[in-house]
Parts: sequence; C-alpha cells; structure tokens
Amino acid sequence: MNEKKTGGDFNVKLSLGEKISYAGGDTACNIIFGLTTTLLTLFYTDYVGVNPAAIGMIMLVSRVFDGGSDVIMGIITERTHSKHGKARPWILWMAVPYAVSGIALFLIPAGASEMIKTVYIFITYNLVTTVVYTALNLPYGTLASLMTRDQNERAVTNVLRMAFSPIGRILTTSFTLPLVGFFGNDQKAWVITSAIFCVIAMILLFICFKNTKERVHIEAADQMKVSVKESLLALVHNKYWFMSLALWGILSVYSTVIGVDLAYYCKYILGNQNFTGVIYAAEQGVMIAGILILPALIPRFGKRNLALAGSLIVIAGQLLFLFNPQSYGLAVATAAVKGLGEAPLFGVIFSFIADAVEYGQWKTHIRQEGMIFSAASVGSKVGAGLSSAAVGAVLAAVGYISSDSTGAAVQQPASAVSAISNIYIWAPVVIWGVAAVVLFFYKLDKQYAGIMEELEERESRGEL
Repeated sequence: MNEKKTGGDFNVKLSLGEKISYAGGDTACNIIFGLTTTLLTLFYTDYVGVNPAAIGMIMLVSRVFDGGSDVIMGIITERTHSKHGKARPWILWMAVPYAVSGIALFLIPAGASEMIKTVYIFITYNLVTTVVYTALNLPYGTLASLMTRDQNERAVTNVLRMAFSPIGRILTTSFTLPLVGFFGNDQKAWVITSAIFCVIAMILLFICFKNTKERVHIEAADQMKVSVKESLLALVHNKYWFMSLALWGILSVYSTVIGVDLAYYCKYILGNQNFTGVIYAAEQGVMIAGILILPALIPRFGKRNLALAGSLIVIAGQLLFLFNPQSYGLAVATAAVKGLGEAPLFGVIFSFIADAVEYGQWKTHIRQEGMIFSAASVGSKVGAGLSSAAVGAVLAAVGYISSDSTGAAVQQPASAVSAISNIYIWAPVVIWGVAAVVLFFYKLDKQYAGIMEELEERESRGEL
C-alpha cells in the first residue's frame, strides 16, 4: 500500500482493499446509529412504554447538543497529531466505546418509573449520539480527504462508502424485529440483538483503521495557526459548504422521518410490522446497486446533474404510491424506485463536502478538513433531531397510544393512523423537492479542475 504523504501530489491512487476497508467503516457507523434513527423509537414506545412526545423532545434537545459537539470535535480533529495521523486514530479509540454504549441504549431499568426511564434514555442517547458517535464519525468522514486529493479517487472512495453505508441500516432494519421475535420479543431480546450488531460494528471499525492511511500532508497548512473565529469566518465565505450542509441535512431528515415512520406504517396501515425489513431492503438494495454504477456515470454526466435527476425520480416514485397506499406490493415497488433516485445524492454527498474543502482553501487561503466536515454534519444532526422530534410530537398530538412490553399492536385512533399514513406518503415529496432546488444552484463541478490547478501552483510556492 502506498504510504506516501503528499500535499503537492494530487494523483495518489488507492487500492481497492483500502477503499473497501474505508467503506466498511460507514457500515459499522450505521449499524448502531441506524438503530437510533429507525427502530429505537418503536422500542421506546412499544416495548418500554415511554410517551412518544417525551422521546421526541429528548431527540430534539440531544441533537442541539450534538450540533455543538460536532464543531468541538472538528476543532479537536484539526489539532490531533499522532503517529496514526489526525483523523484515523479516532476510529481506533472509539471502536469499543461505540459498541458498549450502543448496547447500553437498550438496558433501560426494568420496572422503573417513566421518569427514571426518560432520564436513562436521555443519558444513554446522548452518550451514543452526542459523544461517542461524534468522536468516531466526524474523524472518519474527514479521513477520506486525507487519503488522497485526486477527485476521481475521492469520488470512487466515497461512492463505495455510500454503497456500504446502507448495509448497516439494512442489517438492523431487516433483521432486528425478526431477531427480537426469535429471542423472545421482549426487552431482553432487544439487548441480545443489539449486542450482536455492536460486535459486528466494532470488528468493522478495527478493519477500517488497520487498512487505511493518511497521506495528504500540506506543510503550509500545518504551519498556519488559525483561530476558531477565523475558521468560522472562512466557513461563512464558503457557499458550497452551505450547500453541502443543506443537502446532508435533507438526507438526514429523509432517512430519519421514513426510518421512524415506516415501522409504524407497516404495523398499523399494512398490518404487519415485519414488512418493515422487506420494504426498507428493497429501497436500500436498489440504492446500493445505483450507487455502485455511479463511477461509470459521473465522468459523463457530473455529480450534480445525476443527483438532481435522482431527486425528481424519488418524487415521481413516491407519487406512484398514491394509486394504492394500502398495497404491500406497491409499497415494495415504489420503495425500489425511490432507492434508484436516492442513489446519486447519497453516493456523492461526501464528495461534495470534500470538494468544498478545496473550494474553501482556494477562496479563503485556509484549509480546514475537520472543521468543514464537522460543521457540515451539524446539518445532518440537527435535521435528524428536528425530524425525530417532529414525528414524536405529531404522534403524541394525534393521540398515539404506546403499547406494553410485548410490542403488540393496539387499537389506534383514526387521527393517529391518518398521521402515520400522511407522513409516510407526503414527507418524501416535500423533502426531495427541497433537495432539487438546492442542487439546481450547485455549480462546483464545472469549476473544480481550474480550482485544483491554481491550488497546485500555490502549494508549489509554499502557499495556501
């Protein structure tokens, strides 16, 4: 494996093994984080009996904390210096805490009062999402921009990352409920199931750390001392960071809203909560296939054009579902269509962010990989928090009735059933419509080659 550190060499090629190992890291991240944004709400309401409004408020407040921790972690990453680099060592350091804290989510004290349960949920949810996940995922995301500066290599690496990323969610969404049923369909069953997933995640993180290298080392950037104020001002002048922030937030809102609502939709509209895994797998499976063909399409059509076209496909696919919203078969078919449309934006979002690093350096003469990735992730975290809180608040407002510890379906009021249905049907249309508008104004693809030529010339003179 080429371990050369480079700033001026813009064409470092990565082995397939390194790319796959890196991509597997996001599978690991999404195994546990995927549970927190999909089935965890169902566990809290239908197996532990906590009010959905309380869950929504916890997730909203936690995401506000999480947004702040992202910026702090970005600063810490920029200032990390170890023999393994500045981003890569955090994958090693956080692998075990991530697995342990993931299991802790489901160890809510049996027989405790709702207040104690709520406090426990608040503490463990923040431990996972605000502290451990942030300290793991932000350096992980930054690592791609430190492995190579070649735009095509970055694009392929991030495409593989996003092809592997949904695998974590597919594993948890498709197999959690069947495994919970197999192990007894109670809280203990959730603990056992989560432990299995957490061990898998930990192993993948160790593999990711072992088989990746940081190579991008720009002496001028290392020598420059940039204050937090200067870093934030540089962000404000980076319009493509703003667009990346918005697009990552949009993807997070979509994943969270549908991830949370789908289980309820299957349980109360389609009549079988085990349909959740099949519908989700159809959507994510087609999305993965679509992501894998992006490297052949990007040179011809460009990242932005593919993502914009995909957004329109998602909207069209969702509107097809209106023909029969109670049809399980149509739900699977339209989920597959949506997966095809989602593939381009999910596949290139982190390439957008990496490209914003280069644009920011060109525009402001300040290079800030960690800050740009961490600040962009604020959009993701806040989007997930707001959407989780919104779903919980809506369910509470329409009179949703929490179930007992067995997770059995109860008779819900018509208002709750209607809300669950409307969220699943109309939220994707609105969310992807906003994404299409943002993408319409994205122009960096056309500017990137010229920007990199100028940066190479500057850096050859020891400048940023």
